[in-house]
Amino acid sequence: MAHDPAPVPKASGFDNTVSLLREGYDFIGNRCQHLGSDGFETRLMLRPVLCLRGAKAAQLFYGKGLFTRKGAMPPTTLRLLQDKGSVQSLDGVAHRHRKALFTALLMDSAPDRMVQLFERHWREALTGWERQGEMELFSASNLVLTRAAWEWAGLPLSELDDEDMCGRLVGMVENAGKVGPRMWRELARRSGTERQLERCIERIRNGTLDLPYDAPAVAIATHRDRDGKFLPKTIASVELINLLRPIVAIGRWVLYCGMALNEHRQWADRFAAGDDAMMEPFAEEVRRIYPFFPVIGGVAKVPFTWCGKSYPTGQWVLLDLFSTNRDPLLYPDPESLRPERAHSWRDQDFRFMPQGAGDAHVDHRCPGERLTVGMMTSAIRLLTREMRYEVPEQDLALPRDRLPTRPKQGFRMRNVRRATEG
Repeated sequence: MAHDPAPVPKASGFDNTVSLLREGYDFIGNRCQHLGSDGFETRLMLRPVLCLRGAKAAQLFYGKGLFTRKGAMPPTTLRLLQDKGSVQSLDGVAHRHRKALFTALLMDSAPDRMVQLFERHWREALTGWERQGEMELFSASNLVLTRAAWEWAGLPLSELDDEDMCGRLVGMVENAGKVGPRMWRELARRSGTERQLERCIERIRNGTLDLPYDAPAVAIATHRDRDGKFLPKTIASVELINLLRPIVAIGRWVLYCGMALNEHRQWADRFAAGDDAMMEPFAEEVRRIYPFFPVIGGVAKVPFTWCGKSYPTGQWVLLDLFSTNRDPLLYPDPESLRPERAHSWRDQDFRFMPQGAGDAHVDHRCPGERLTVGMMTSAIRLLTREMRYEVPEQDLALPRDRLPTRPKQGFRMRNVRRATEG
């Protein structure tokens, strides 16, 4: 990557929306490479935008409080992934106050409890996978995660239609970058999910749904915003979804762990033989290499300067996560999976950012990274030590124009069985 270009170049073409849809993950990186720059100006959906990549851009985007998420993504994408009034739509003191709720729920004891539940539900599901003899890792892990997340939140399993809820939570992520009938269907299904969880919030508040006092669902239902009042039940249900949906979304990382173990058999063998120390670094390298959401959007709250050029309040900015995690200046031979690089969510800096950058307690960085890595490490352990399977010939390509991407048919495994000792 080039650094500190001046002046900021412009991408060719009046509007590059079609190119974005065609190139997907590679859109920003391709143009930065061609222009010899870590940033460029263009138009998307006829709207002027500054596209950036790299650690310096991440520090600008996350480290100075210059940007808001409001107006930074299409309304339908916002509705599926976050919704109005959610923690991600807030700024300043209001954001920090609401964010404290999520960091308390997701960054302390939650990962240990979630891993326990995930492993228990995985082992229970393994009985069914053995009977069937085969499974598809993405859909199977999503269902396990739905059950585990619902129970972790404190919600009664007796009221969970696990396949339906799994489809709803997965659909929010799978269709966030789409347009057309499928996206509208998922918006309707999300509305139904919000109404269901609103009823749960009401029952928690009036005492007719008796949950453990320390259940995350109770924390959401009884959280008081800065005005000292409970969140409106509509907002509380959105925030409950904002706990459940990202946990189920870890299923894509579990899928990628399975793919990486299959591609790098030497690491699968090491883990099967008892190497615990490198499991988390392996998971982190999977997060760096395998693509999830390609960019983060923001809108400038105040004027700012990039590479000597001033930009006004209201400037739309896209920060490229995908190509930043492949910066050869940060990661020599960036396409190679090398767990010994030993980068970690713990660093909280502006270089390694599969789920954003900065300080999770202060900035808009995802507070669930510890949980994500813990769950991925657990999945690696389960896949290499507690079960055996074969991987048939299949197409495991990751289309770069699909956002978020995955193999079209998932990751099929056959002759699935429990591992036996000896």
